[in-house]
Amino acid sequence: MLSFLKQPIVVTAEINLNLVVLTVLGLLSRLWGLSYPRAVVFDEVYYGQFVSLYMKRIFFVDDSGPPLGHMLLALGGYLGGFDGNFLWNRIGAEYTTNVPVWSLRLLPALAGALCVPLAYQIVVEMHFCHCAALGAALLILLVLSYLKFYNLPRNSSFSGCWWFWLLLTGAACSCAVGVKYMGLFTYLLLLALAGLHFWHLIGDQSLSNVSLICHFLARGLALLLIPVAMYLSFFYLHLTLLYRSGPHDQIMSSAFQASLEGGLARITQGQPLEVAYGSQITLRNVLGKPMQCWLHSHTSTYPIRYENGRGSSHQQQVTCYPFKDVNNWWIVKDPGMQQLVVSNPPRPVRHGHIVQLVHGITTRYLNTHDVAAPLSPHSQEVSCYIDYNISMPAQNLWRVEIVNRESDSEVWKTILSEVRFVHLNTSAVLKLSGASLPEWGFRQLEVVGEKLSKGYHQSMLWNVEEHRYGKSQEQKEREVELHSPTQMDISKNLSFMAKFTELQWKILTLKSEDTEHKYSSSALDWITMDTNIAYWLHPTSAAQIHLLGNVVTWTSANLAALLYTCLSLWYLVRRRRQIYDIPEDAWQLWLAAGGISVGGWAVNYLPFFLMEKTLFLYHYLPALTFQILLIPIVLQHLSDHLCRSLLLKSMFSGLTIAWFSSVYFAYCTFSPVTYGWPSLSAGELRALRWKDSWNILLRKQQP
Repeated sequence: MLSFLKQPIVVTAEINLNLVVLTVLGLLSRLWGLSYPRAVVFDEVYYGQFVSLYMKRIFFVDDSGPPLGHMLLALGGYLGGFDGNFLWNRIGAEYTTNVPVWSLRLLPALAGALCVPLAYQIVVEMHFCHCAALGAALLILLVLSYLKFYNLPRNSSFSGCWWFWLLLTGAACSCAVGVKYMGLFTYLLLLALAGLHFWHLIGDQSLSNVSLICHFLARGLALLLIPVAMYLSFFYLHLTLLYRSGPHDQIMSSAFQASLEGGLARITQGQPLEVAYGSQITLRNVLGKPMQCWLHSHTSTYPIRYENGRGSSHQQQVTCYPFKDVNNWWIVKDPGMQQLVVSNPPRPVRHGHIVQLVHGITTRYLNTHDVAAPLSPHSQEVSCYIDYNISMPAQNLWRVEIVNRESDSEVWKTILSEVRFVHLNTSAVLKLSGASLPEWGFRQLEVVGEKLSKGYHQSMLWNVEEHRYGKSQEQKEREVELHSPTQMDISKNLSFMAKFTELQWKILTLKSEDTEHKYSSSALDWITMDTNIAYWLHPTSAAQIHLLGNVVTWTSANLAALLYTCLSLWYLVRRRRQIYDIPEDAWQLWLAAGGISVGGWAVNYLPFFLMEKTLFLYHYLPALTFQILLIPIVLQHLSDHLCRSLLLKSMFSGLTIAWFSSVYFAYCTFSPVTYGWPSLSAGELRALRWKDSWNILLRKQQP
């Protein structure tokens, strides 16, 4: 029974020393001096704020991308015991003792370090030699895992290893998109490659129809369903962690804000769900642009005449006010009754009902008429009606249209219902124009009656945010009631999918202020590396850190891409003439390498020409990753197919060694401004300014 113990248990392992050395070098280059400087470095001032918000569970919205990258940074802070208490207010601010600097920087540094061995593996998996693989510098995980899957032997289909690499590809795709939306373009490139490979698979007569269907379903599961499920899980974790109200949630809908702990939830909890005749309500515009605001009125009237000579109704102003105020309260009135309180039992307002909206403090009726709005003369003026005996009758009847209703008899609900108010006399729709009124309107936002309204633009939609059942018929008692806070009993929660949909839309549509940054650049500047970014400057010495690429590597990547393009065109023309300069297998390998490397560069670079956002040099790094892969590919191709004689091969090898030496020389030359140590003199810093466009920092007191 124990006969197997008579022989020693032997485990044999193959170790690729190239891979081990590259991994060690990658870790050393990225982790050395990671805690230096112990001060805020460039984008740490931006992303550090989000780490603090994660630590305090406070909700935020960032338009730079999905939450996975933020959560990974926060994980570093969590593992280091960060409590979130640090003011990320300026670059160069010294970190306090409670900030685990090494832990916060660890995960990004590890990701960069592991790109080195991954680059080696990707070139090997593209069937180039190990010598060429040693020249590769960067890569992203999802391409490697897919090539591992694709290069498995045909008889390995649906094996454990086959499923591992396929599922890992899908997971890596989701992570790529989950960190930055630019990862979507690489994901689409991979899907295109997978589609092409499956197209070739269809032509394999040895596979049955059932086998093809199984292959198709497996790829659909791994490359479509799993990435979508994982992407949703990133947001689920994000929203689970950030359950407290904060300054960012004000751009979200009332329903979203009410689902967060604190903030609006403390105000809206316990409110009646159904709006009834006699309800006291505040109406928030759903659009939220140019800022969130509430339907508002005050005792001031429109000027008799505007500066351009146009006349107005001179009635009470109606605006949209971006702050909570007692003048934001309105009473929903039944046109057929005089009472301004809720009856017992309450009579709910439904879709299609006609109402009057009475301003709570001034008791004027919301009104619109065929008078041009102050800043939007193509639209109608909206006012609160005052009878000045000028033959302008009241036109204050509005039809309630619930646009997100499930039935035509649906009840108007607090927070949940998005409502359009259609004027009964003119069919105009109550709308936020977004324009700021002059001083006479206190710079508040203009509200108009849109005469021709098709569809449901968000500027026409309103939702009840604060709500209570009115109890006081007398005006003085009602004013006291309006000034008092609403009651708190229960909370209203949104489903995860509703919150995900809203947050995803906000991330995609939210635009930061278009401010010009000192180190912003155009996409054209990246190719020739005509720009750099100063990350940090020592407060007293000249020590500094810059994002500045290796000039030799950068230039070589451009030359490799140019040479690849020229050679490919030359081969295509020659093949058209039935002249085959290289074997067919070498040609297919050449095309496959270009599809991944040149295609990856193109999809990660060209979209920036269409983006209206502030761009920086680091946005080019994913594209550069793919372009650098072409360097060893082109070098091996030149050596194998163009250097035909032994003399040419020897000369080419010598030039390659010289080129690698120049890469190392450039690395050593610029290492002081890469790692921020040692401090250089003013003359040494000037010597590093190889391009006039580079901004190397010099202190005034330096000799």
